Amino acid sequence: MKHKKNTLFFLLIVILFLISLYFDNSIFNLISYIKNNRLDSLLMPLTTLIFEIIILILITGIFLWKLNKRKWIMPMWFSLGLSAFASFLIKAVIQRARPFQAGLIEISSSLVKNSYSLWDFSFPSNHAMLAFCILPFISKEFPKLKYLWIFIACLIGFSRIYFGFHFLSDVIAGAGIGYLIGALIIKAEKENFFWENLYNRIYNRFVR
Repeated sequence: MKHKKNTLFFLLIVILFLISLYFDNSIFNLISYIKNNRLDSLLMPLTTLIFEIIILILITGIFLWKLNKRKWIMPMWFSLGLSAFASFLIKAVIQRARPFQAGLIEISSSLVKNSYSLWDFSFPSNHAMLAFCILPFISKEFPKLKYLWIFIACLIGFSRIYFGFHFLSDVIAGAGIGYLIGALIIKAEKENFFWENLYNRIYNRFVR
């Protein structure tokens, strides 16, 4: 049953991705109508790497709080590292210019940092990959927080589109790839207990 749900989920992601390719450029016309200073101020913190680091620290703290959940911290952070690495490789291969670089939307010069120069490409959204690779861990260990995390992750993804750093398809692809990475690492951990065994060795040696 769970395998069927995962298959349907990824089929939905593929369909949404294909549809989003059609709306990638035109969506910025809609954003130009809703863009305002109040919304800028609300979404600005969500699009920064600092915000994601703070959120990830909080999530790690939640896992630390429950003794029986701590074994999932290392595989979760490994998922984050793998997602960041995979994002870098895909960006280097696809080399898609960001929307603001393609002249589809104007952004303030204060938002254009060195990290958004031409070498840092658009596809896929690294922010979306990092946010959604954590979702399988949240869903498994803290199901009551699942929808809250989905809401936060979607806001992060929207903020990247809103400020012209990514196309809609970048965010959808990033979310799907990130979730897949997290789900595969959980599946592998259930089969070989690599991270749990490593956690137990560290805990027994340095904590007890």
